[in-house]
Amino acid sequence: MSAVQPSRITSRDNPLLAKLRKLARDAGAYRQAGAVWLDGEHLCSAAAQRGRRAVQAVVAESAWQRPALRELAARAERVAIVPDALYASISALPSPTGLGYVLPLDAAPAIDPHAPTVVLDRVQDAGNVGSVLRSAAAFGVRQVLALEGTATLWSPKVLRAGMGAHFALALVEALQSADLAALAVPFVGTSSHAAQVLGIAALPRPCAWIFSHEGQGIDAALLARCALVVRIPQPGGEESLNVAAAAAVCLYEAVRDVASAG
Repeated sequence: MSAVQPSRITSRDNPLLAKLRKLARDAGAYRQAGAVWLDGEHLCSAAAQRGRRAVQAVVAESAWQRPALRELAARAERVAIVPDALYASISALPSPTGLGYVLPLDAAPAIDPHAPTVVLDRVQDAGNVGSVLRSAAAFGVRQVLALEGTATLWSPKVLRAGMGAHFALALVEALQSADLAALAVPFVGTSSHAAQVLGIAALPRPCAWIFSHEGQGIDAALLARCALVVRIPQPGGEESLNVAAAAAVCLYEAVRDVASAG
């Protein structure tokens, strides 16, 4: 890797820093900018490990003194060093690590008809969306399709909750229900009223799991399209699980079911 000659930014009014403040705080700014802001060593490292090259790294002066962060910054096409106070002004983290990437936002991929899939139906909480992405990546899902009304997938809060899962998944957002006709795999939904029980019912493989709005449940038309609807046994008596917890349970059970069958 050729050495990158860093520039230095000392003005709070620098156009790059103004752009980053917007990306760091506006959930939908990445769509207009065509780029996302990855704040923190973990996200930057996850992107680099997946072969995603940043167009810009921004490094606090104190972080530049750390060899590991300096090496990670040098993977970007351009590097800017800023005073620690200026970095803190663009970071939305309570304890900034002092390193961030500007990553170009690729065009959404085409829907893979046969891939193990998660469909997000109006899941509005950014933390839940990020957690579902993290579970999806961990348990072998290859693509996540987000219907209109779901939290924006590349927003700062979803990125932080996803902990790097974005770079292991094909992500398509702002879809309509009709777009799901591109899928050739069967749909599987969850409902606390379903007769079939997760862990007992035979799960189709591969499939598209539908996880839904925390309060309203899966859209009735989508539920009707499901080849299977299961309930998660809850002997403790709670009415329902948080959608992120439910997704983790279902996706783990799908992996365990495959291992048992093998």
